[in-house]
Amino acid sequence: MSRPLLQLALDYTELQPALRDAALLSDSVDIIEAGTLLCLTEGLEAVRQLRQLCPQKLIVADWKVADAGETLAEQAFNAGANWMTVICAAPLATVEKAHQVAVARGGEIQIELFGNWTFDDARAWHKTGIRQAIYHRGRDAQASGQTWGAEDLARMKVLSDIGLELSITGGITPADLPLFRDINVKAFIAGRALSGATNPQQVAQDFHVQIREIWGAKA
Repeated sequence: MSRPLLQLALDYTELQPALRDAALLSDSVDIIEAGTLLCLTEGLEAVRQLRQLCPQKLIVADWKVADAGETLAEQAFNAGANWMTVICAAPLATVEKAHQVAVARGGEIQIELFGNWTFDDARAWHKTGIRQAIYHRGRDAQASGQTWGAEDLARMKVLSDIGLELSITGGITPADLPLFRDINVKAFIAGRALSGATNPQQVAQDFHVQIREIWGAKA
């Protein structure tokens, strides 16, 4: 397992505060995500502006694509994304088309595990060539009091064993990271934990300290 990366999720509905946070935290994170809300309200311009502002960073277009995988992947990667998300409910043909574009552009597709999916689905995605998935505890689930539990960790372990690297999101804080020490984590995705912090750069540093303590020697 490699050492996890830290991803900033920009889930704003306006571009300017997203660019402000990206500029503030670009030296403190590894990946910058144009969140779904931002992409829906600002479109491709969000990805373009983040690429221009942060030319050396991995940029994610969190589009949660459900159809037209080839067309939307072409648009995302042309705008400067390195990775694009496809929702787990998308037909396998959509995943395959998006993946083909990603490979041709030197990028990757991430499957967003949101709602209903099965381990057979995961095996099919992996067979297609997909190597990343996002394990997502949604806003509504958090608001209803759901926490990370043994069932989540067991499912993550099976996904890791299938061969998928997981980005984990959903109210993640530095204190949560020891829970995931046995999981093949690609990245920890933090939105409000960073953008809503009084000192976001210090919180980012706290994430990195925890990551190094748990996964330190792994590169």
